[in-house]
Amino acid sequence: MEWTGYAFDFFLNLLSLNHNLFGLLSNLLQGKVVVPERDTETFVSLIGHLDGRIDLYKTQSLLLLQDTDNNSESSVLGERSIRIEMENQALMDLCIMASKLAYENSKVIKNVVLHHWKMHFVEFYNCWNDFQRERSTQVFILCDKDKDANLILISFRGTEPFNANDWSTDFDYSWYEIPKLGKVHMGFLEALGLGNRADVVTFQNHLKKWTNSGGVHVSKSPSQGRESISSNIDSGQEQGHGIKKIPTEMVEMTAYYAVKCKLKSLFKEHKNAKFVVTGHSLGGALAILFPVVLVVQEEMEIVRRLLGVYTFGQPRVGNKELGRFMEAHLNHPVPKYFRMVYCNDLVPRLPYDDKTFFYKHFGVCLYYDSLYIEKHMDEEPNRNYFGMRYLIPEYLNAVWELIRGLIMGYTHGPEYKEGWFSILLRVIGLALPGISAHGPTNYVNSVRLGKERIIQLSSF
Repeated sequence: MEWTGYAFDFFLNLLSLNHNLFGLLSNLLQGKVVVPERDTETFVSLIGHLDGRIDLYKTQSLLLLQDTDNNSESSVLGERSIRIEMENQALMDLCIMASKLAYENSKVIKNVVLHHWKMHFVEFYNCWNDFQRERSTQVFILCDKDKDANLILISFRGTEPFNANDWSTDFDYSWYEIPKLGKVHMGFLEALGLGNRADVVTFQNHLKKWTNSGGVHVSKSPSQGRESISSNIDSGQEQGHGIKKIPTEMVEMTAYYAVKCKLKSLFKEHKNAKFVVTGHSLGGALAILFPVVLVVQEEMEIVRRLLGVYTFGQPRVGNKELGRFMEAHLNHPVPKYFRMVYCNDLVPRLPYDDKTFFYKHFGVCLYYDSLYIEKHMDEEPNRNYFGMRYLIPEYLNAVWELIRGLIMGYTHGPEYKEGWFSILLRVIGLALPGISAHGPTNYVNSVRLGKERIIQLSSF
């Protein structure tokens, strides 16, 4: 499956760099074929070919309305209300575009952030999953500007189409129970580098309070051109009161510790900054689990600077108890966690919410139908996807989505025109509606074309 993905990636980039099939044939005859090079600024992922948009929605601006009640707790904490309308969806658009961009290699991401979005690229991480025994978790960080930033954004990469490990993680039903908190999806914890099911005790060791004060510091390595972590303490030393130091190798290799360490250093540099976490598919699951583990480890100074969590097509990450525990931290004084679900997308309906598996979503669900009409819900319709009364509507809707994909460029403008690869996915959707609905194109369109809405969340 992985090699099929590599071949498909290469073929799509070969066509793109040579201006499609006729251009490739012409260049071949002239001996001028442009050969794609993986991990360069011109090598685009399958997701990038599925939806080629890279620029942010140009007509948007973020409107911050300060709370008029100066005596309220939210005012003291610097909370704001953000009114998000058709002409004012910048934050949501930034999040879905960053979630889509996370599928690209580090050079493509840096180029887009710097030259298209005019923001500050911080770092790209390719992190270790101990259970899979490979670097299979990717995440990048940006700031809205390089000095005195107001916003720090963390974007986790989602499920790659030809990555069997990613799909097996999505369909995994294993969980780890944290006492007094709830059950958490084991595969997602492993993706963050927080344990290995081959030794369940490792989850217990990670999901307790840790610290990196007084011994671990971040230094720039000129020879390697990336962040390196050094420590002058014994990483396994107990510090008393159940608190441990973070082992150096964890900070360097695993997604949770690498991002947390960088976030702390960014807060020292940008005193007024708040942060957003986002991701599509598997990336959405990791995005919400990141603040979950921050709360578990009592990193409340970081949690207080959380602006919001935006996920797109995210699978379930835990049970009802986990949701209740986190809603106490994410719903006050205003909601901070928003799950975007598009129509018949299969992935948000996994793992199953039933009497066998007990998985449950939490947070505010923004559900979009195939007309991009938004509804605020606790749970998306057809929560386990395979309900018989939804079967015929799913296939009829897939036919409509194919027709819509063919005419979008005419009805909504050239920005929304779908290419042959996207139309091919729509055709596949005639047989597998839930898979085609999962594409990020649907989420970008939902954010940009969705009806006017008013959402409360904390702001800068």
